Amino acid sequence: MLVTTAASATAPVGRQITKSAEGHVLTNINVWSPDGEWIVYDTRVADDFNGTRIERINVGTGEVETLYTSRRGAHCGVVTHSPVDSRMVFIHGPENPSADWSYSSTRRRGAVVVSDQPGEPRPLDAMMYAPPFEPGALRGGSHVHVFSPDGAWVSFTYEDEVLAQLDASNDAPLHEPNQRNVGIAVPAGPVLVPSSHVRNHDGDWFTVVVTQTVAKPRPGSDDIIKAFEEGWVGNDGYLRADGTQQKRALAFQGLVTAVNGEIHSEVFIADLPDSLTQAGIKPLQGTSTTRPAPPEGVNQRRLTFTDTRLFPGVAAAPRHWLRVSPDGEAIAFLMKDDTEVVQLWTVSPRGGPPRQITHNDHGITSAMTWSPTGDQIAHVMDGSVCETDMNSGHTTRLTPSVGGNDGPMDQACVYSPDGRQVAYTQMVGGYQQIFVVKTEV
Repeated sequence: MLVTTAASATAPVGRQITKSAEGHVLTNINVWSPDGEWIVYDTRVADDFNGTRIERINVGTGEVETLYTSRRGAHCGVVTHSPVDSRMVFIHGPENPSADWSYSSTRRRGAVVVSDQPGEPRPLDAMMYAPPFEPGALRGGSHVHVFSPDGAWVSFTYEDEVLAQLDASNDAPLHEPNQRNVGIAVPAGPVLVPSSHVRNHDGDWFTVVVTQTVAKPRPGSDDIIKAFEEGWVGNDGYLRADGTQQKRALAFQGLVTAVNGEIHSEVFIADLPDSLTQAGIKPLQGTSTTRPAPPEGVNQRRLTFTDTRLFPGVAAAPRHWLRVSPDGEAIAFLMKDDTEVVQLWTVSPRGGPPRQITHNDHGITSAMTWSPTGDQIAHVMDGSVCETDMNSGHTTRLTPSVGGNDGPMDQACVYSPDGRQVAYTQMVGGYQQIFVVKTEV
């Protein structure tokens, strides 16, 4: 087995850049401005969705700017930056929350703010919670919004409030259950919705669900009951088996049922058409008893088949999102080896057997990102921020190992646009603080 190298006396040491006595939470990708000068974050404390500000800090000077402060009892968080311009997108909870309408997975939305227009967010997704439902509008909550590499589209996960209400009702009609799915927002709006529900609101973008789940999966099949933790495939898609280019695609985890009845996650991909505004065989907006359906031309495929492994499936812990190399050729995910150590693996978007990248004694313990060149992946392992060379599988520590709860956290290890730094968080004085460390580039 390969053994990680210890951080030497000349190895980089992380530099703390936030120092105030409050939370500073990084999202797992796209936290840097395109020029690499700023890092965006939210001010949640602990694991609750209790943040009230979206901020950014200048990595060189330490200057802090407030981009948005929530109002009327709402909270905000999980901000990501466009990779090409000054836009940022984040989760916005309900304003004027009440006992019967508080923040939840089905009651949240996306909001977009621009760095030179702080405090003036625009609604990403339209939401409507009562019929008649409109194409381009959703009926629930969107979460972890991420711009595509060209900044044109935004992916997110989604849950449906209309179906969740039926799930909770004792006398509800037959209906599809609320299940987590993956959605996309495209700039084909605005979408204006009627006032059929007091919580309805318009959106600037046209939003759709692009994955398909089922209520009762067939054991041993490709049916899934949950689609989640997605990642854009390549900076410009990937090369299909026939040699043509698939311009846009999303890799995601899908929860399958094995022949023995056990549930685990596998790697899936959704190939996307150039337009997402045309309905397929079911309505984009769903009905009063069915969830929104994928647009015409979306092709959902399973890529990994790990049912017979000793420890099957994508690792449930640490929580991580599938991340794809810039050239679109390798989808990275975490999976246990036969000794139950969480290792780094990849699979081609065209399918085929997974490739084990690391053979380390210690398991990976965080979300991850690819370097801009596609040669390295950054992650946490054994109390250190590390880089793994994707050609050799060799893992190098960027920071010394720190044990217990004082080491790098599992939320994020995010490369700067030039690949020369990695941003991560660490607990200091009871609060999450943001650090950066230089890479070996």
